[in-house]
Amino acid sequence: MAASVTVEIVGHDSARRTALAAQGFADPRPTGTVTRRHLVRVLGRIRMLQLDSVTVLARAHYLPMFSRLGPYSRPLLDAAAWAHPVRRPRLLVECWAHEASLVPVGDWPLLHSGAKNPGWWQRYGELAQREPELVSAVLDAVKEHGPVSAGTLERQLGAGVRAAPGSWWNRTDTKRICEWLFGRGELVAGTRRGFERLYDLPERVLPAEVLGHRVDAEHGARELIARAGSALGVATEADLRDYYRLPPKRSRKAVTQLVEAGELQPVMVRGWRAPAYRHRDARTPRRITGAALLCPFDPLIWDRARTERLFGFRYRIEIYVPEHRRSHGYYVLPFLLDGDLVARVDLKADRGAGLLRVPGAFSEPGIANTSRVVTELAGALEEMAQWLELDGIAVGRRGDLVAALGSATRPGAPVRMVPR
Repeated sequence: MAASVTVEIVGHDSARRTALAAQGFADPRPTGTVTRRHLVRVLGRIRMLQLDSVTVLARAHYLPMFSRLGPYSRPLLDAAAWAHPVRRPRLLVECWAHEASLVPVGDWPLLHSGAKNPGWWQRYGELAQREPELVSAVLDAVKEHGPVSAGTLERQLGAGVRAAPGSWWNRTDTKRICEWLFGRGELVAGTRRGFERLYDLPERVLPAEVLGHRVDAEHGARELIARAGSALGVATEADLRDYYRLPPKRSRKAVTQLVEAGELQPVMVRGWRAPAYRHRDARTPRRITGAALLCPFDPLIWDRARTERLFGFRYRIEIYVPEHRRSHGYYVLPFLLDGDLVARVDLKADRGAGLLRVPGAFSEPGIANTSRVVTELAGALEEMAQWLELDGIAVGRRGDLVAALGSATRPGAPVRMVPR
């Protein structure tokens, strides 16, 4: 008869501190200039930066670094993601991970191992089968002219603009084939122009040792779940699966294998309905201190059900909700203070006016010391405005924190509050 396994019971607060430490919020911020070494440290924690086209504040991939490191040079991240001089090889490559993301270059084989189910781009496979000459023409043109945009390829190939009637994307066949090849790993993003992806061949972007590293689907899933476990600290199987969007059957098998190997340890978290797993390298600090604004696509909070389970914080992005039906605003950032989500702020970078606009600021229910929340939030907003090269902060009229926030500028702060 097999010996029974004792499963440790973990308190809710301990689980939250473990998760925050795994995401880098227990690490000290740099005291000087942020360097490439600091980017590597954060990437070692969170494993990816999600890409998104919304520009109301800043591109989504810039913000998780800011939340963990403070003000840094965005060109530093651009160079790590989209440039590869010989002496400073790129750190990141674009891939379908949680969603469209920047991932460490070494993880590219795992994400093209077959561990993940094909994404939305697979629907263009029928087009590729129907028009193999277009596939060959795109690959040949990228080989000759890359890195190159789909629009440039359309003009070079003379391909028609046969967008599907009513298609939201309104993509040409050339663009569809580019995305299909990108999803399959036959093309990569060599660089970007603005936010436009410029396609190139993998052998011109990725190191030979990465391209030559072949991984089967089972091994790929196991490695991805291990990375998710490290990034989450403590998590349910569904949490682990969601990090890289793996299929359930493959995820469950990988979790079982990692438990047997001792890399994941089964635990029960008080208040969680599902069993959980703690990564063997996870640590649980006694306290989490400091403040951070979190964008909607930050890996700490992108899983809304997990966010509610960890923090008691119900969060929904309201970009696609009609304005009159929004509860908190268009682009709302949760505010993390000393390990709790204590407030949320609606933010907009008004670059024409040189202002960080705060249409709304709301405390969470049950927050006793709102005066400290206001002081710390004002400091975080001043820091963000300075990072975004804005001259002032304009506080709006929505939410219980706006009145106090409007007069909370710190003496000597590099940006100023302006009248509403």
